[in-house]
Amino acid sequence: MYRVAGLNAVLLVAAVVVTLLVLAPRKFSMFALDEAVILAAALALVALVNLMILRRVVRPLEALTALARRVDLLGPGERIPHAEPTSEAGELSLTFNEMLTRLEVERREATGRVLAGQEAERLRIARELHDQVGQELTAVLLGLARVQARLEPPLREDVSDVQEAVRSSLDDVRRIALELRPEALDDLGLVSALAVLCERFGQRSGLDVSQRIDERLPAVDPDAELVIYRVAQEALTNVARHSGAARARLSLEPDGGDGLLMTVTDDGHGMPPGAQPGTGIRGMLERAALIGARLELTPGPDGRGSTVALWIALARRDAGASA
Repeated sequence: MYRVAGLNAVLLVAAVVVTLLVLAPRKFSMFALDEAVILAAALALVALVNLMILRRVVRPLEALTALARRVDLLGPGERIPHAEPTSEAGELSLTFNEMLTRLEVERREATGRVLAGQEAERLRIARELHDQVGQELTAVLLGLARVQARLEPPLREDVSDVQEAVRSSLDDVRRIALELRPEALDDLGLVSALAVLCERFGQRSGLDVSQRIDERLPAVDPDAELVIYRVAQEALTNVARHSGAARARLSLEPDGGDGLLMTVTDDGHGMPPGAQPGTGIRGMLERAALIGARLELTPGPDGRGSTVALWIALARRDAGASA
């Protein structure tokens, strides 16, 4: 903008000088000081007016450039305000907003297909682990029990050790199958599934995981329930792996409107300043964007710990789905 204003000012001065040289060369040679001051003031005023007009015209383009640099499809909803087809810049801003809308819809649909495929594959693997691998390990345990009954006492202890190893492997297979596809979510609902998740996660990781889940929750469709469960699961996993925390807390309650708020907090060291989101956090953001929810990761009030907050505006999401 300033380069354009400077070029316009140079062209204006050059045009005035050429005009004076052509139309009144004698007067130009005898130009008085007061006349030169008046001309310079007039040229400065014209340049200032030109700069103000350019600034007003270019401002939408500057806003568009700033938005294009910071826009992130994982945080949908950012648009250039008051974009109207009243000028070329307004047309460009309106077109950019429409492009963002199309990109968000396409990304949401693509992410939905990918996550649906992942969940279907998780369900298939979980069933195979439970029905095939789990049954085979159970058969191995039964076979070892029959063999142990016919062995001498010194060898029985060795077989007993093998049995314990097989039982441990069987427990691991069942745990992995539950993590791949939580049966409690399908059979008992979201509240019970989150309670089971916190209990089992605390037992496995050694974290003190507390929970506060409001049982008077509004109706949530299966897609939103799965997103809430997966975000809670990933958030607790990040706490156990990276935060160094001793305690974590999960809460799920109405947000005061037609929506839900789920938070997972911990007392660990939190994310270091300037750290970029990892795969787990980006996965949570993608799942939240899939149902039109909003996810934020914020540090604790005293600099320790962090909070993962997931807002789900049910009324807005349902309205968008019906449209």
